[in-house]
Amino acid sequence: MASTTLFSPAEPLQVACIESQPFGQNTYVAFRRGDDRCLVVDPGFEPAAILAWIDARRLRPEAILLTHGHSDHIAGNAAVRNRWLALPILIGRHDATKLTSPAENLSAAFGASLVSPPADRLLDDGDRVDLAGLRLGVVEIPGHCRGHVVYVVDEVAPVVVFGGDVLFREGVGRSDFADGDAATLAAGIRGRLYTLPDDTVVFPGHGEPTTVGHEKRHNPFVAAGTAR
Repeated sequence: MASTTLFSPAEPLQVACIESQPFGQNTYVAFRRGDDRCLVVDPGFEPAAILAWIDARRLRPEAILLTHGHSDHIAGNAAVRNRWLALPILIGRHDATKLTSPAENLSAAFGASLVSPPADRLLDDGDRVDLAGLRLGVVEIPGHCRGHVVYVVDEVAPVVVFGGDVLFREGVGRSDFADGDAATLAAGIRGRLYTLPDDTVVFPGHGEPTTVGHEKRHNPFVAAGTAR
């Protein structure tokens, strides 16, 4: 059963984490305190819990933001879109085909045929997303999969990152998929995330939030400044 935790990482940003089973995947609802607009990041396998949390607080989603197209991060897209029919779906350009391909989004490997509505906007490295009163930078970090992006909110202090399956608390995303690569993933973490301030809060696709500084000091897979 889904569980929900509300975080206040930086004023006025509020972030609800709704953990969906069976993969312990984190869906995030991000909004500004006092604003009824929100963004939904990576709707997972328990969309009813996502919808109930949003409805209970009378929030109005303005977009679905996807870090990548693996099935556990897109499973709730259709249900959320059905609730708000005009809601746009945003994803990195190089992961867009996963939305409509069970083989590419890995659901076929589990005997399922999960598909999502197609993307309404394809994102490239360096793009900005200005929705729900928030401004997020798009940073492409491949390695877990070809088109993985993370969303960086740098208008608040500390900086906040919605990181998907790139960097976990003392861990990293898998790189053994067909379009994954461990060296590329490590280089992206060091070059694109470890360059952010140490107090940057990272909300990962699985597990507890962490900070850039903690991972630079303690991540056994990608230590700061260690060549691999």
